[in-house]
Amino acid sequence: MDLSIESNYQGVVAGVDEAGRGPLAGPVVAAAVIIDQNNLIKGIKDSKKLSKNKREELYVKITQNYVWSIGVVEPKEIDEINILEATKKACVLAVEGLIKEPSVVIVDGNMKFSDKRFVSYIKGDDKSISIAAASIIAKVTRDRIMGLLHQEFPYYFWAKNSGYGTKEHISAIEKYGSSIHHRLSFKLKNTA
Repeated sequence: MDLSIESNYQGVVAGVDEAGRGPLAGPVVAAAVIIDQNNLIKGIKDSKKLSKNKREELYVKITQNYVWSIGVVEPKEIDEINILEATKKACVLAVEGLIKEPSVVIVDGNMKFSDKRFVSYIKGDDKSISIAAASIIAKVTRDRIMGLLHQEFPYYFWAKNSGYGTKEHISAIEKYGSSIHHRLSFKLKNTA
């Protein structure tokens, strides 16, 4: 993982990624990270390719060494504006929260933004250290949120399934109904 994408641009570059587009419950969370190019942290890669412990370890290093911010869109708004628009909104909120103004924002995926600073890269979390760092912040933040929500609603097993449509989560919805943290616009289908 290197700065080959970032080096294509002048000025301050922020990497953005999200976590939680697919689950049946919980928010969608995006993170924006500005890498200190003179202080590259070893081991940063797409959060999906890291163990939970490694993600937590890198989360601490990233948050202590780089400028970062998160954007969160809750299930009620996801249902109102749809998951794609909610994801884009979370990405914009994350960038707006940065204490440094980026001149370019590189985003994982193929989303289109009205802000011309935003440039999407398919599989960007595999190609850009900034996007990969953002993927770690977004994933750890969202997992922590789901862990807290699990304490409120333990029978959905969110600490384990992060709100995804596992067999036990779907069984719990069928038994207890939906909670205020469920996305009512999402169809029930087992993803595990």
